[in-house]
Amino acid sequence: MSLKQPLIFIVSGETSGDNLAGRLMAALNAETDGRVRFAGIGGPQSEAEGLTSLFPMRELSLIGLAEVLPHLPRLIKRLNQTAEAALALKPDAVVTVDSPGFCLRLADRLRDSGIPIVHYVAPQLWAWRPGRARKLATRVDRLMVLLPFEVPFFAGYGIKSIFVGHPAIESDPGDGPGFRARHGIPAEATLLCVLPGSRAGEARRMLPVFGAALGLIKQNHPDLRVVIPVADTVTETVSLLTREWPFPVVLAKMADRFDAFAASDAAMAKSGTVTLELALADVPMVVAYRVSPATAFLVRRMGVGVEHASLVNLLAGREVVPEFLQEDCTAERVAFGVEALLDSGETREAQRRGFREVVAALGEAHPGPSERAAKVVLDVIASREHESESIQVES
Repeated sequence: MSLKQPLIFIVSGETSGDNLAGRLMAALNAETDGRVRFAGIGGPQSEAEGLTSLFPMRELSLIGLAEVLPHLPRLIKRLNQTAEAALALKPDAVVTVDSPGFCLRLADRLRDSGIPIVHYVAPQLWAWRPGRARKLATRVDRLMVLLPFEVPFFAGYGIKSIFVGHPAIESDPGDGPGFRARHGIPAEATLLCVLPGSRAGEARRMLPVFGAALGLIKQNHPDLRVVIPVADTVTETVSLLTREWPFPVVLAKMADRFDAFAASDAAMAKSGTVTLELALADVPMVVAYRVSPATAFLVRRMGVGVEHASLVNLLAGREVVPEFLQEDCTAERVAFGVEALLDSGETREAQRRGFREVVAALGEAHPGPSERAAKVVLDVIASREHESESIQVES
């Protein structure tokens, strides 16, 4: 297939990956004047850029041993289906986005196909079991990383990785007053943004903790309002788990999250990409996370090589935002952390100073990370085409 109209097989397995894939696809469309074609798996953001997903992305939005095991036969079936589709289409490149449990197994299935494989968002092997990076080197042709310290780490294992930057820095600032006006939230009301995660299992684990914490916070902040940006994959679950909460709750679309951030006084968030988005939006936060006991046991057995869970703290190299993880993830501790933010301008400003360090570590926004990632993908395709042409000439 000519580079003039490349076919790219792109796969994302959860909301955060779909957001990255959608931005990458938009950049690829811009770089090729709309001549690129897509196939693969994705959610609403990818579909908005022209992808018809092989099957609903939500089927892959699972995390942790306890959640994955009951669905393992279906996941294997979907993995086989995806690999067969990619082999049948013979795309110019396969781009897998995050979701390493599924995506890197797919890459393993395709590694002898001759199709270039680019993985976007490095698995956090620097946090635990770094030796597994050797296996990654046999699975992918390029690794596009979001964090600057990842390049030297993966280079040590012979993996050609390229720092493209984190697409969160491309986010719009958001319209806080407009969001409050649209949802009838008074300007003087205390608005807390709650982010339980984009998977149903995460929402079921985190929302009871967050709901109980909000009940404690409301005792000292009777005007408390809550907004929850919700991914389509968990709208029903979140609605069910929050319908008995004794205070006003706005369920906002994930696409409106930056407006919600701009409108909020503080946030309580599950650890993940969203913590970086909150930092870029200058929203003070506490971070919490809890996995199943079985998953926690396995992670501890593997050994954790980093001191922090949130991207904000990892990039700053210190604790900028408080983290309440596993046994420490209790309503009382989360409520205490949030109230410290609501009651102390000094505490909020200390976090914001840390946020500025994080922004500096992420580098320049021009050209944007998605544009840089698009150029990497197209360069990989062009290089493979050049190699094929050279072989034909020599023959």
